[in-house]
Amino acid sequence: MHTSIENLGIVWASVDRLCSGLPDSQWDLPTGCPGWTVKDQVSHLVDYEARALGLPAPQHEPGPLTHVQNALGRANEIGVDVRRGHSGAEVLREFRQVTAERLAQLRQLTEQDLAGPTVTPAGPGTVADMLTMRVMDTWTHEQDIRRAAELPGHCEGPAVDEAVGYFTRFLPYVVGKRAAAPDGSKVVFRISGRDPVVVEVTGGRGRPSADPQDAAVTMIIPVTTFAALSGGRSDVPGDVVIRGDRELGRRVLESMSFMP
Repeated sequence: MHTSIENLGIVWASVDRLCSGLPDSQWDLPTGCPGWTVKDQVSHLVDYEARALGLPAPQHEPGPLTHVQNALGRANEIGVDVRRGHSGAEVLREFRQVTAERLAQLRQLTEQDLAGPTVTPAGPGTVADMLTMRVMDTWTHEQDIRRAAELPGHCEGPAVDEAVGYFTRFLPYVVGKRAAAPDGSKVVFRISGRDPVVVEVTGGRGRPSADPQDAAVTMIIPVTTFAALSGGRSDVPGDVVIRGDRELGRRVLESMSFMP
C-alpha cells in the first residue's frame, strides 16, 4: 500500500482514539481555527472524505459567519454547519464509517492511479500529491483538537514526518520572499529533534542548504507548534526558542502562515 494511504489510516485511527475519550463538554471547545469547535474539526474531516467518496454534498446554506473570509472557507463551512446540530458522538460515528469506506477505496488505487493528474488546493498535481496534502491537513486538524482539549500526542511517526515534509518545502519561499531575509543569511529550523532544515538566501531567493553552520538565526520549534504556525492558527503556543538575530527570527515566524 502507498505510504500516504498508510499514513492517512494512521491519522484517522489516532483521531478516532482521541475523540472516543472526549466527554460531551469538550466537543464544544473552541479551537485555533476561528469559529470552529472540536466537533466542527471532525465534521470538516467527515465532509471532505465523504465528498472524496462521491457522496452528494449537503443541500445547505450557512447563515452569515464572521469567521468565513473567502470562497474556500465558505465551501468548507457547508459540511461543518450542517452538522452543528449533531452530537459529538453522532459526528464521530459518521467519521468512523466514512473513513473506513474511504480507506477501502484508497487501497484499491494502482500506481497508475496515484500518478494520475488532479487539481489540488495548491494547484495542478497528482493523486499522490493530493494524498500527501490530506495527511498534512488531517494531522493538522488532529493537533487543533489536541490543543483545545489539552491532550497532546501523536508528535512523531511516519504520518507526522510526511506532514512536516510537506510544510518544510515552503520554507525557502517563507524566508527569502515573505520574510525578506537579507542576501547571504542562513535560517535554521530545528523541529522537535529532527535533522535541521536550513534555508540560505541568495539573490533575494531562499534555497535549501545542507550546512547549518554560521546561521543568522536558529529557531527551535516543537513539531506541533511548527504545524500551528504554518496553518496560521490563532492558538499558536509561545514555545519557540530564537537564537541569533531575534528580529529576523520573529519576522520569519510571522511569515510562516501559508495555508488558507
